[in-house]
Amino acid sequence: MVTAVRTEFDFAAYLRAARESVELALDGSLGTERPTSLSEAMRYSLLAGGKRLRPILCLAACELAGGNVAAAMPTAVALEMIHTMSLIHDDLPAMDNDDLRRGRPTNHKVYGEATAILAGDALLTRAFEIVALRSPGVSPECILKVIGELSLAAGAPGLVGGQMVDLESEGKEVNLDTLEYIHLHKTGALLSACVICGGLIGDASDELLQALRNYARGIGLAFQIIDDILDVTASSDVLGKTAGKDLVADKTTYPKLLGLKASRERAEQLVAEAKQGLDPWRDRAAPLLALADYITGRDR
Repeated sequence: MVTAVRTEFDFAAYLRAARESVELALDGSLGTERPTSLSEAMRYSLLAGGKRLRPILCLAACELAGGNVAAAMPTAVALEMIHTMSLIHDDLPAMDNDDLRRGRPTNHKVYGEATAILAGDALLTRAFEIVALRSPGVSPECILKVIGELSLAAGAPGLVGGQMVDLESEGKEVNLDTLEYIHLHKTGALLSACVICGGLIGDASDELLQALRNYARGIGLAFQIIDDILDVTASSDVLGKTAGKDLVADKTTYPKLLGLKASRERAEQLVAEAKQGLDPWRDRAAPLLALADYITGRDR
């Protein structure tokens, strides 16, 4: 009788390979838009590096559901485009007014505010084009569901609505419920869409889709709590963006309401609960479980 040897999941190797695949797909996702100033501005932010956590979550969820990861790559690219749009617009003077993103000047600092707005708009609309027209092997019914998830995540029910409440809350006393609403919509909605869209493309069961929704809610809120903590504890050089912006803008954050220790404990609790929900699929969920731990363990 031969006993199977269980090998440990090499998350570092997985993350490195997944990022390389995503970077290659992103580089090939943009055409020769005219004028070239628009194309340059789009590429400047989309190809600026970063963790690529959102597209990797989409691919990992598809893999967990037993789907073809290659079929999910166009949607993964689309999700990163929507995320990049949100960063470009977030950094504008009328919003968070930031000069640094991913370790270099923000889009509007390089290309001007008007071009930055249009580059974000172009990335947002290109995202839907890629899903609708460049997803070979994905059924029309599935594409329709994915587009619905992306629309909800990117619009007023998701990150736009969360950003609006965030702006309206600056300089005001905000309770924990409102802060959680902001985080679940401004950040969590798109993270949730990443996981759900991957599951849809992988033809996940209703039971698995619900587990993925719960998982995504937990890691989405934990991700933003860690962001709040890092804004206080990390330097701009480490973060690749301006540290201390929340304090300057007088924003309510988890550390402000709960303190650093309790905030980190809350993030760790959310991640533990998110992972626990995937227990029935644990034998295939190693990437998603490791990604959840990565969120609370990151330093940028």
